[in-house]
Amino acid sequence: MNPGLLKRIADTLEQLPAARRGVLELILLDPERVLDESFESLAERSGCSVPTVMRTCRDIGYAGLREFKLALAQELAVSASPLHRRVRWNDGIEQVISKVIKSAAAAVSGVQAQLSVTALAAAADAIVAATRVDCYCVGATSSFMASDFQARLFRMGLVSNAYLDQHLQLVSAATLDAGGIAFAISHVGGMPSLIEAVDVARAQGAKVIALTQAGTRLARHADIVLGIKVPDDPIMHVGTEAYLAHLTVIEILTVLVAQRLGEQAVQRLSGVRRVLATHGLDTRNHPVLDWGAAAEAMTADGEQRKP
Repeated sequence: MNPGLLKRIADTLEQLPAARRGVLELILLDPERVLDESFESLAERSGCSVPTVMRTCRDIGYAGLREFKLALAQELAVSASPLHRRVRWNDGIEQVISKVIKSAAAAVSGVQAQLSVTALAAAADAIVAATRVDCYCVGATSSFMASDFQARLFRMGLVSNAYLDQHLQLVSAATLDAGGIAFAISHVGGMPSLIEAVDVARAQGAKVIALTQAGTRLARHADIVLGIKVPDDPIMHVGTEAYLAHLTVIEILTVLVAQRLGEQAVQRLSGVRRVLATHGLDTRNHPVLDWGAAAEAMTADGEQRKP
């Protein structure tokens, strides 16, 4: 294991008061458990107060528990297998199940501590007032997110599009105006083509909302930043935990937009549900397809049409 952070903790132990030393001892005893804990839980286990936990984090160079946990997660990832940042090669099936689920739950739980209420409110207000919301993305994961968010907005009666192609993103950006929004999704937040598209949109007077990590190049080019950071994935550049965190933000933003739309959203969503229930591809509402009968019908139809 990379000795950086944990070695610094061990070296700091003897220099601290008993209460803060207790916090660090728990971290060294089970660092993975700490990743899933809140301020309150860690404080209760160590028999101290939440402010003491905060001071302990500052003792080892971090502004708070969130920053410390991100650094700890990155260090633990170094010692894990290339399969998953918490899973070891010799872990059994039950351990793999437990670790992957806990990791996913921690990623979703971590969204709450990172999201800015002010930014979320501003984003929801801007989307409701927009004449058009165009969603841009880069990569497989973000492509799904852009398409999903566009579908959510469209079902609520808002004019929205999702552009996955770089060329079409530029075309979209060039046709936005002061009433439009470019909603850019990228965990990495550094793809030049995406930055170019949002810059064109801003030049047209449109507002840019970015779902990315705080401090990325994309974040610096946005008007509203929904900043979310998760530890690096050992397999994918953008792993499952980033996917879950972004999807959670999109769900939160969807609810906030629906609240602001009120009855309009309720009527639209109810109408969509009715249509899908009666006209969808659901075999409970439609006869089961019989390919043999269909082939015979096509043959008979063909014979009837022969000159």
